[in-house]
Amino acid sequence: MITVETVGKLQAVLSEARQGGRTVGLVPTMGALHAGHASLVTRCVAENDICVVSVFVNPTQFNDKNDLASYPRDLEADCTLLRSIGAHVVFAPTVEEVYPEPDTRQFSYPPVDTVMEGARRPGHFNGVCQVVSKLFQYVQPERAYFGEKDFQQIAVVRAMTRDLRLGVDIVACPIVREESGLALSSRNQLLTASERATAATISRTLSESIGWKKSGAKVAEVEARVVETIDTTAGLRTEYYQIVDSDTLQPVADWESAKGIVGCITVYCGSRPVRLIDNIRYK
Repeated sequence: MITVETVGKLQAVLSEARQGGRTVGLVPTMGALHAGHASLVTRCVAENDICVVSVFVNPTQFNDKNDLASYPRDLEADCTLLRSIGAHVVFAPTVEEVYPEPDTRQFSYPPVDTVMEGARRPGHFNGVCQVVSKLFQYVQPERAYFGEKDFQQIAVVRAMTRDLRLGVDIVACPIVREESGLALSSRNQLLTASERATAATISRTLSESIGWKKSGAKVAEVEARVVETIDTTAGLRTEYYQIVDSDTLQPVADWESAKGIVGCITVYCGSRPVRLIDNIRYK
Protein backbone atom coordinates (compact mmCIF):
# COMPACT_ATOMS: atom_id res chain seq x y z
CA MET A 1 0.00 0.00 0.00
CA ILE A 2 1.23 3.47 -0.81
CA THR A 3 0.12 6.86 0.51
CA VAL A 4 0.15 9.92 -1.74
CA GLU A 5 -0.68 13.53 -0.95
CA THR A 6 -0.81 15.22 -4.36
CA VAL A 7 -3.09 14.84 -7.34
CA GLY A 8 -0.12 14.57 -9.66
CA LYS A 9 1.39 11.66 -7.76
CA LEU A 10 -1.99 9.95 -7.44
CA GLN A 11 -2.62 10.13 -11.17
CA ALA A 12 0.89 8.93 -11.98
CA VAL A 13 0.41 5.90 -9.73
CA LEU A 14 -3.02 5.12 -11.23
CA SER A 15 -1.81 5.56 -14.79
CA GLU A 16 0.81 2.90 -14.20
CA ALA A 17 -1.64 0.68 -12.32
CA ARG A 18 -4.19 0.82 -15.13
CA GLN A 19 -1.78 -0.71 -17.62
CA GLY A 20 -3.20 -3.97 -18.81
CA GLY A 21 -6.77 -2.84 -18.30
CA ARG A 22 -6.88 -3.09 -14.53
CA THR A 23 -9.99 -1.60 -12.92
CA VAL A 24 -10.00 1.04 -10.19
CA GLY A 25 -12.46 1.47 -7.34
CA LEU A 26 -12.71 4.40 -4.94
CA VAL A 27 -13.83 4.64 -1.32
CA PRO A 28 -14.18 8.33 -0.36
CA THR A 29 -13.80 8.89 3.40
CA MET A 30 -13.11 11.65 5.89
CA GLY A 31 -10.88 9.37 7.95
CA ALA A 32 -11.39 8.26 11.56
CA LEU A 33 -12.02 4.89 9.98
CA HIS A 34 -14.02 2.12 11.60
CA ALA A 35 -15.49 -1.27 10.69
CA GLY A 36 -18.13 0.38 8.52
CA HIS A 37 -15.46 1.94 6.34
CA ALA A 38 -13.58 -1.36 6.39
CA SER A 39 -16.61 -3.12 4.90
CA LEU A 40 -16.61 -0.66 1.99
CA VAL A 41 -12.89 -1.13 1.40
CA THR A 42 -13.15 -4.91 1.60
CA ARG A 43 -15.87 -4.89 -1.05
CA CYS A 44 -13.90 -2.46 -3.22
CA VAL A 45 -10.82 -4.70 -3.00
CA ALA A 46 -12.92 -7.72 -3.99
CA GLU A 47 -14.56 -6.04 -6.99
CA ASN A 48 -11.64 -4.05 -8.46
CA ASP A 49 -7.99 -4.61 -9.30
CA ILE A 50 -6.96 -1.39 -7.54
CA CYS A 51 -8.64 0.05 -4.45
CA VAL A 52 -8.11 3.76 -3.76
CA VAL A 53 -9.20 5.20 -0.41
CA SER A 54 -9.32 8.96 0.01
CA VAL A 55 -8.84 10.36 3.52
CA PHE A 56 -9.83 14.01 3.51
CA VAL A 57 -11.89 16.06 5.95
CA ASN A 58 -13.68 18.26 3.44
CA PRO A 59 -14.25 21.77 4.85
CA THR A 60 -16.83 22.82 2.26
CA GLN A 61 -19.45 20.34 3.50
CA PHE A 62 -19.40 21.63 7.09
CA ASN A 63 -21.80 24.44 7.89
CA ASP A 64 -20.65 24.46 11.53
CA LYS A 65 -17.02 25.48 12.16
CA ASN A 66 -17.05 23.79 15.56
CA ASP A 67 -18.15 20.52 13.95
CA LEU A 68 -15.26 20.78 11.48
CA ALA A 69 -12.75 21.55 14.24
CA SER A 70 -13.90 18.65 16.44
CA TYR A 71 -14.10 16.04 13.67
CA PRO A 72 -11.76 13.16 14.68
CA ARG A 73 -8.54 12.72 12.73
CA ASP A 74 -5.92 9.95 12.96
CA LEU A 75 -4.24 9.25 9.62
CA GLU A 76 -1.68 6.85 11.10
CA ALA A 77 -4.40 4.63 12.57
CA ASP A 78 -6.38 4.88 9.34
CA CYS A 79 -3.42 3.69 7.28
CA THR A 80 -2.77 0.80 9.66
CA LEU A 81 -6.34 -0.39 9.21
CA LEU A 82 -6.31 0.09 5.44
CA ARG A 83 -3.05 -1.78 5.05
CA SER A 84 -4.47 -4.73 7.01
CA ILE A 85 -7.50 -5.11 4.71
CA GLY A 86 -5.70 -4.80 1.40
CA ALA A 87 -6.18 -1.23 0.17
CA HIS A 88 -3.69 -0.34 -2.53
CA VAL A 89 -3.55 3.47 -2.56
CA VAL A 90 -4.39 6.04 0.13
CA PHE A 91 -4.95 9.58 -1.11
CA ALA A 92 -4.51 11.96 1.83
CA PRO A 93 -4.29 15.49 0.40
CA THR A 94 -4.16 18.84 2.16
CA VAL A 95 -6.99 21.33 1.87
CA GLU A 96 -4.74 23.46 -0.35
CA GLU A 97 -4.20 20.54 -2.73
CA VAL A 98 -7.93 19.94 -3.21
CA TYR A 99 -8.88 23.63 -3.16
CA PRO A 100 -5.97 25.65 -4.58
CA GLU A 101 -8.59 28.35 -5.04
CA PRO A 102 -12.17 28.64 -3.76
CA ASP A 103 -14.61 26.27 -5.41
CA THR A 104 -17.51 28.44 -6.56
CA ARG A 105 -19.43 25.69 -8.34
CA GLN A 106 -23.07 25.31 -7.33
CA PHE A 107 -24.88 21.97 -7.46
CA SER A 108 -28.64 21.65 -7.15
CA TYR A 109 -30.59 18.40 -7.35
CA PRO A 110 -34.08 18.92 -6.00
CA PRO A 111 -35.97 17.28 -4.52
CA VAL A 112 -33.34 14.90 -3.08
CA ASP A 113 -30.99 17.62 -1.79
CA THR A 114 -33.58 20.06 -0.42
CA VAL A 115 -35.19 17.95 2.32
CA MET A 116 -33.99 16.56 5.67
CA GLU A 117 -30.20 17.13 5.80
CA GLY A 118 -30.41 19.56 2.90
CA ALA A 119 -32.98 21.71 4.66
CA ARG A 120 -31.12 21.74 7.96
CA ARG A 121 -27.51 22.01 6.81
CA PRO A 122 -27.38 24.74 4.15
CA GLY A 123 -24.54 24.17 1.70
CA HIS A 124 -23.72 20.70 3.01
CA PHE A 125 -24.63 18.75 -0.10
CA ASN A 126 -23.09 21.39 -2.34
CA GLY A 127 -19.82 20.76 -0.50
CA VAL A 128 -20.27 17.00 -0.84
CA CYS A 129 -20.75 17.38 -4.60
CA GLN A 130 -17.73 19.66 -4.86
CA VAL A 131 -15.36 17.21 -3.24
CA VAL A 132 -16.80 14.00 -4.70
CA SER A 133 -16.75 15.42 -8.22
CA LYS A 134 -13.10 16.37 -7.69
CA LEU A 135 -12.24 12.91 -6.40
CA PHE A 136 -13.98 11.29 -9.37
CA GLN A 137 -12.00 13.56 -11.68
CA TYR A 138 -8.70 12.70 -9.99
CA VAL A 139 -9.25 8.94 -9.71
CA GLN A 140 -11.63 8.22 -12.62
CA PRO A 141 -12.89 5.08 -10.90
CA GLU A 142 -15.14 2.49 -12.45
CA ARG A 143 -16.95 2.19 -9.10
CA ALA A 144 -17.26 4.25 -5.92
CA TYR A 145 -18.46 2.87 -2.58
CA PHE A 146 -20.66 4.63 -0.03
CA GLY A 147 -22.33 3.45 3.18
CA GLU A 148 -26.13 3.46 3.41
CA LYS A 149 -26.02 5.18 6.79
CA ASP A 150 -25.70 8.34 4.70
CA PHE A 151 -28.79 7.41 2.69
CA GLN A 152 -29.55 10.91 1.42
CA GLN A 153 -25.93 11.54 0.48
CA ILE A 154 -25.99 8.52 -1.83
CA ALA A 155 -29.10 9.87 -3.57
CA VAL A 156 -27.42 13.24 -4.09
CA VAL A 157 -24.16 11.71 -5.37
CA ARG A 158 -26.11 9.53 -7.80
CA ALA A 159 -27.98 12.59 -9.08
CA MET A 160 -24.69 14.46 -9.56
CA THR A 161 -23.06 11.51 -11.30
CA ARG A 162 -25.96 11.26 -13.75
CA ASP A 163 -26.05 15.03 -14.31
CA LEU A 164 -22.32 15.30 -15.08
CA ARG A 165 -22.29 11.98 -16.97
CA LEU A 166 -19.30 10.82 -14.98
CA GLY A 167 -19.79 7.15 -15.77
CA VAL A 168 -19.09 5.98 -12.21
CA ASP A 169 -21.11 3.13 -10.74
CA ILE A 170 -22.26 4.24 -7.26
CA VAL A 171 -22.27 1.19 -5.01
CA ALA A 172 -24.37 1.48 -1.84
CA CYS A 173 -23.25 -0.80 0.99
CA PRO A 174 -25.27 -1.91 4.05
CA ILE A 175 -25.02 -0.12 7.40
CA VAL A 176 -22.58 -1.74 9.82
CA ARG A 177 -23.65 -1.58 13.46
CA GLU A 178 -22.13 -2.05 16.87
CA GLU A 179 -23.34 -5.01 18.93
CA SER A 180 -25.83 -2.65 20.58
CA GLY A 181 -27.30 -1.74 17.20
CA LEU A 182 -25.80 1.76 17.09
CA ALA A 183 -24.83 2.61 13.50
CA LEU A 184 -21.07 2.90 13.19
CA SER A 185 -19.92 6.50 12.68
CA SER A 186 -16.68 8.39 13.10
CA ARG A 187 -18.62 10.72 15.39
CA ASN A 188 -19.22 7.83 17.80
CA GLN A 189 -15.65 8.47 19.00
CA LEU A 190 -16.92 11.73 20.51
CA LEU A 191 -19.42 9.88 22.74
CA THR A 192 -18.69 8.77 26.30
CA ALA A 193 -19.36 5.13 27.19
CA SER A 194 -22.69 6.03 28.81
CA GLU A 195 -23.69 8.23 25.87
CA ARG A 196 -22.85 5.40 23.49
CA ALA A 197 -25.18 3.10 25.42
CA THR A 198 -27.91 5.72 25.36
CA ALA A 199 -27.46 6.28 21.62
CA ALA A 200 -28.34 2.63 20.98
CA THR A 201 -31.94 3.67 21.71
CA ILE A 202 -32.02 5.19 18.22
CA SER A 203 -31.57 1.94 16.29
CA ARG A 204 -33.61 -0.02 18.83
CA THR A 205 -36.55 2.33 18.35
CA LEU A 206 -36.27 2.19 14.56
CA SER A 207 -36.28 -1.61 14.70
CA GLU A 208 -39.34 -1.59 16.95
CA SER A 209 -41.11 0.71 14.51
CA ILE A 210 -41.16 -2.11 11.95
CA GLY A 211 -43.46 -3.98 14.33
CA TRP A 212 -45.67 -0.91 14.78
CA LYS A 213 -46.13 -0.72 11.01
CA LYS A 214 -46.98 -4.43 10.83
CA SER A 215 -49.52 -3.93 13.62
CA GLY A 216 -51.38 -1.40 11.50
CA ALA A 217 -49.97 1.94 12.60
CA LYS A 218 -50.19 4.68 10.00
CA VAL A 219 -47.14 6.55 8.72
CA ALA A 220 -47.83 9.64 10.84
CA GLU A 221 -48.38 7.48 13.92
CA VAL A 222 -45.06 5.67 13.45
CA GLU A 223 -43.25 8.98 12.97
CA ALA A 224 -44.78 10.45 16.13
CA ARG A 225 -44.09 7.37 18.22
CA VAL A 226 -40.44 7.17 17.13
CA VAL A 227 -39.87 10.81 18.04
CA GLU A 228 -41.68 10.48 21.37
CA THR A 229 -39.73 7.36 22.34
CA ILE A 230 -36.38 8.97 21.59
CA ASP A 231 -37.19 12.38 23.05
CA THR A 232 -38.32 10.87 26.35
CA THR A 233 -34.92 9.18 26.68
CA ALA A 234 -32.58 11.29 28.80
CA GLY A 235 -29.66 12.57 26.73
CA LEU A 236 -31.35 12.29 23.33
CA ARG A 237 -33.14 14.91 21.23
CA THR A 238 -34.59 14.26 17.78
CA GLU A 239 -33.84 16.86 15.12
CA TYR A 240 -36.10 15.15 12.60
CA TYR A 241 -37.59 11.80 11.68
CA GLN A 242 -39.20 11.49 8.28
CA ILE A 243 -40.62 8.48 6.48
CA VAL A 244 -40.02 9.03 2.78
CA ASP A 245 -40.04 7.57 -0.71
CA SER A 246 -36.63 5.89 -1.05
CA ASP A 247 -36.17 7.31 -4.57
CA THR A 248 -37.43 10.90 -4.30
CA LEU A 249 -36.92 11.30 -0.52
CA GLN A 250 -40.31 13.03 -0.37
CA PRO A 251 -42.66 12.31 2.56
CA VAL A 252 -45.19 9.53 2.01
CA ALA A 253 -48.81 9.77 3.09
CA ASP A 254 -49.30 6.04 3.57
CA TRP A 255 -47.45 2.75 3.24
CA GLU A 256 -48.74 2.21 -0.32
CA SER A 257 -47.47 5.58 -1.62
CA ALA A 258 -44.16 4.25 -2.94
CA LYS A 259 -42.45 1.01 -3.92
CA GLY A 260 -39.59 1.73 -1.52
CA ILE A 261 -40.01 3.48 1.83
CA VAL A 262 -37.29 4.46 4.28
CA GLY A 263 -37.30 6.26 7.61
CA CYS A 264 -34.46 8.77 8.08
CA ILE A 265 -33.52 10.21 11.46
CA THR A 266 -31.08 12.64 13.02
CA VAL A 267 -30.63 12.74 16.79
CA TYR A 268 -28.46 14.83 19.11
CA CYS A 269 -26.84 12.80 21.86
CA GLY A 270 -25.09 13.91 25.04
CA SER A 271 -24.19 17.25 26.55
CA ARG A 272 -21.93 18.51 23.72
CA PRO A 273 -24.03 17.27 21.80
CA VAL A 274 -23.01 14.78 19.07
CA ARG A 275 -25.16 14.65 15.92
CA LEU A 276 -26.00 11.09 14.85
CA ILE A 277 -27.88 9.87 11.78
CA ASP A 278 -29.51 6.54 10.98
CA ASN A 279 -32.24 5.07 8.81
CA ILE A 280 -34.36 2.00 8.36
CA ARG A 281 -36.15 0.45 5.40
CA TYR A 282 -39.86 -0.32 5.73
CA LYS A 283 -40.26 -1.80 2.23
